[in-house]
Amino acid sequence: MKPPKTLQQAIIYFSDPDRAFEYAKALRFQDGKVFCPRCSSESNYFIKTRKLWLCRGCNKQFTLKVGTIFEDSPLGLDKWMAAFWMLINCKNGVSSMEIHRALGITQKSAWFMLQRLRTALHNRSFGSTTKLGGPDSELEADETFVGGISKNMHKSRRARIAKFGGMHGNKTIVHGILDRNLRQVRATVVPDVTRETLQNVILKNVKYGSKLYTDDAVAYDSGLGSRFVHDFVNKTQSYVRGRVHVNGMENFWALLKRGLKGTYVAVEPFHLFRYVDEQVFRYNNRATKDNPLNDSDRFALAMHQVSGRRLTYSELTGKDQSPRLQATGTREAEVPF
Repeated sequence: MKPPKTLQQAIIYFSDPDRAFEYAKALRFQDGKVFCPRCSSESNYFIKTRKLWLCRGCNKQFTLKVGTIFEDSPLGLDKWMAAFWMLINCKNGVSSMEIHRALGITQKSAWFMLQRLRTALHNRSFGSTTKLGGPDSELEADETFVGGISKNMHKSRRARIAKFGGMHGNKTIVHGILDRNLRQVRATVVPDVTRETLQNVILKNVKYGSKLYTDDAVAYDSGLGSRFVHDFVNKTQSYVRGRVHVNGMENFWALLKRGLKGTYVAVEPFHLFRYVDEQVFRYNNRATKDNPLNDSDRFALAMHQVSGRRLTYSELTGKDQSPRLQATGTREAEVPF
């Protein structure tokens, strides 16, 4: 049977446990060599009846899920892959209630599943040595505020927020950078909009000498001109001045907030970065004339990123920081994958 191209085909394709197993195996071990996620040994043998391997190096068993976002999950790959397909291919995202109804699992399990899938979509290159731009590149940098709308709040709460936090006191700040040439976005949650914070994000992600366009916020008014060809647009006068504008980032913010307000409705600030990663993945892997991806291609790219990432429920809910939670040391690998 050919690999799926649509959601209907994906549900039928992955409903066969053997087929789902072989598909995930081919994406995780791309060169065909199965290795132990604990000791990296390639000396092992496969127990077909249990669908697991026994490593001859550390003499421990491991399954296809070990060392991935699927680890320790009782749910089968058929449910995981159907949820993953829906998450990355639905333009406005998919809620845990919809996954709960579609797959026949509890809403709590669906929410945990989606958070783990978003962990796999995280862009590892953000803030690393891989930078955007160059001498002939044009980039946009902008920030947005995510949170409740003041006019919908009770008068007393609105007054309290205005007194202690100002106009954006109850909002979470997200900063983003768009490379117009690559048509790629990087976005992350930042603690504040000070000059030091925003310019450090830009310095970590943009090559010196790039053309950088921003708005006229105070955080960008000095310091950038010495490293970049910096220009800005005053939005109180006009949104576009020739090539100088941040409408590309505004487009991304609109897509992000459409999902947050329309699909997810309420997102806690400490979980927001995962929802940002989700939208960044969909935006960077959308179908274009230069890169005509389809749903199947996007799904394969996402499946390539499931290895080496783990999110437990205690980490997700913050219980791993609780003094009541005592680490038992069980199920710990000697060498992290």
